[in-house]
Amino acid sequence: MQARWFKQIVRTVQLGRGVKLVRSVCGLTLAGVASLCLSSVALSKDKGSDNGEVDDGAANTAVLPNIYLDLRTNYAKIPANTLSIGFSSPSLSSALATLQTLSRPTNSPTLQSVPLLSSPASQSISVDVPLTVDVSDRVSLYSGVTASATQSATSEWSTFAVSSWNVGVQADVYEQNGGWIPTVTLQSTYTRSVPDTPLATTSFNNILEFDYALNKDETKGFLAGVQYTRIDVDSPRARVHPNVIGYVGGYHQWDNNWKFTGRVGVQSFGGAQLVNVTPFQSFTQPIVRFDLDRMDDNDNRLFGVTAEIAWAPKPAYQLTIRTPLYAIRH
Repeated sequence: MQARWFKQIVRTVQLGRGVKLVRSVCGLTLAGVASLCLSSVALSKDKGSDNGEVDDGAANTAVLPNIYLDLRTNYAKIPANTLSIGFSSPSLSSALATLQTLSRPTNSPTLQSVPLLSSPASQSISVDVPLTVDVSDRVSLYSGVTASATQSATSEWSTFAVSSWNVGVQADVYEQNGGWIPTVTLQSTYTRSVPDTPLATTSFNNILEFDYALNKDETKGFLAGVQYTRIDVDSPRARVHPNVIGYVGGYHQWDNNWKFTGRVGVQSFGGAQLVNVTPFQSFTQPIVRFDLDRMDDNDNRLFGVTAEIAWAPKPAYQLTIRTPLYAIRH
């Protein structure tokens, strides 16, 4: 019964390319979620009274996950002739919004006849609203939309409107738990731009991160990871090559639950050719990201600020403010 229900959902997200990859990831996610939910139910029963009865309050507390809107407000400033993908989902959203802006002159049926244009310097404001469910301490599922507005040196601010939707999963596939092998986290996000235009895109972003904690409480440690981003453009006359980031970093959380995280790495972008726009050149340049978060005693984020600078090859800046809105928080 669950298999039929899942196949129905997969058919509804068959947009653009890469749908087979989405189906595989969602299948693995569903299997993991079902396994974790069954484990939670079993654990809640084990915690019942000696006569086998389970306290309803305890069972509900054990089964119900954290549910919240991980609201993120972003401001980005991008130099001319630059496509900045960067570290985070907000950075990718800004890049997709840039592509959507550039697609407006291409509505002519004869795209080849349009003269080459350059991409002007721009700035954007966007809001990400992913509904997030922490299925367990190890697995989170999320899905939502991004609304944005852009402005370039040659135009006024565009209308603030939905520019993309996304679905994804983040999972700790291995936990350190005081051992020598670091925690291994995998995050995968599928994003589709809207509305459909000649340069509408689908993207798939994967992050593999290793977290080596230096103490039992895991309040300080080192990070290392790699991020791979692929963007497919609907138009056969446009192509965006993959973006890869390798990075190292570290974090420290104080007794007052403020946490600082820093990442420094190298971003390698293969460039892009976009019909009527001068090609974006490939580059390999530094990238840095700093996060300051306010956590609670159970390591739930209450507030966060992220600053990112990506040389692409000129510096592109992004500032993100995170204000999660919890419906259920443990």
